[in-house]
Amino acid sequence: MILIKQARVLDPEDRGALDVLVAGQRIFASAPDIPAPQVPGVSLEVIDGRGHYLVPGLVDGLVHISGGGGEGGFAGRTLPLLAEQALAAGVTTVIGCLGTDAITRTHGDLLATARALDAKGVSALCLTGSYALPAPTLTGTIEQDLVLIPEIIGLGEVALADHRGSQPSWRDLASAAAESRRGGMLAGKRGTVLLHLGDGQNPLDLVEEVIKRSEIPRNQFLPTHCNRSAHTFEAACAYGLAGGNIDFTTSTTEAFIAAGEIPAAQAVAQALKAGVDARRLTLSSDAQASLPAFGEEQQMTGFQVADIASLWQAVRAAALEHNVSLTDALATVTRNPARIFGLDDRGRLSKGSRADLLLVERDSLDLVMTISAGRVRWQRDVQP
Repeated sequence: MILIKQARVLDPEDRGALDVLVAGQRIFASAPDIPAPQVPGVSLEVIDGRGHYLVPGLVDGLVHISGGGGEGGFAGRTLPLLAEQALAAGVTTVIGCLGTDAITRTHGDLLATARALDAKGVSALCLTGSYALPAPTLTGTIEQDLVLIPEIIGLGEVALADHRGSQPSWRDLASAAAESRRGGMLAGKRGTVLLHLGDGQNPLDLVEEVIKRSEIPRNQFLPTHCNRSAHTFEAACAYGLAGGNIDFTTSTTEAFIAAGEIPAAQAVAQALKAGVDARRLTLSSDAQASLPAFGEEQQMTGFQVADIASLWQAVRAAALEHNVSLTDALATVTRNPARIFGLDDRGRLSKGSRADLLLVERDSLDLVMTISAGRVRWQRDVQP
């Protein structure tokens, strides 16, 4: 058991100073004062939370956990995510997927990587499919993947408005989304469809066509990379104002910003100012993806690797530099993605929730400790 004393709890709503008791892998209780329990044969670790926030572990909705890249040839393939990287970044839940490469990257390897991360304290879930439609799968169909494989909870990332995508029709997208929705219903999952938005001028037109012409609801989709450019951001805000969920990517480069990408923290602030409901906004890192630069003829000229640490950095920047309330900033990486992907036992610090918690310095918002599944998995080194 772990007893955290007198931290200011952000759930992400501000609950004030509380004690929080963790038993096993779940939150057992929170109250103004919890006496240290004496349970024979069970050890108790007491953590002084004074001067700190206690917040839910981060939920990262787009991570290439088994590695990504490859657009520039085999030498451009990136490495898999290490559990130590995620835990040091405060990320306790990752949703892994394939991207451009579904040839040398497979769903079998994606699933194996997820299970390896889980064994080391990072809860890892997966999406079936990739950039292309028809979607490559593990069992043969989207529906069977969702129903038969516990870790698979949705579809994606399906590429739209991107030269690397399969250029699907609205019927192709509607059919795939319907299958993901149906498989999710049968398995008690959301079946969320993650959409990769490229540089095209009308990135969400195809989605609007699906919503107009079919029975697929708007909240079945989560468009990501919505801060890629000014016109993509504008289209995403309109989508959010219509009741859709939108995701901003936290990993970026100076070259991307020079080309028009809006840093994620700034995008959150601007979306809120535009009237988008804070509950509709999420952040994800796109970790282990290659961040490619393309020449005039769309050939790749170089790349960097997306960093999972960018997720918390964006939360800090939103709160400290862009006047976003800390509760709204936290919600983009806790409650909101948990709800959108149907992960009801995380993203909050309520009784019975999975014991994923972060201890954070009040003034600097620096990460101090990561607790995942009821165990301290990472602590910041304190210099004497």
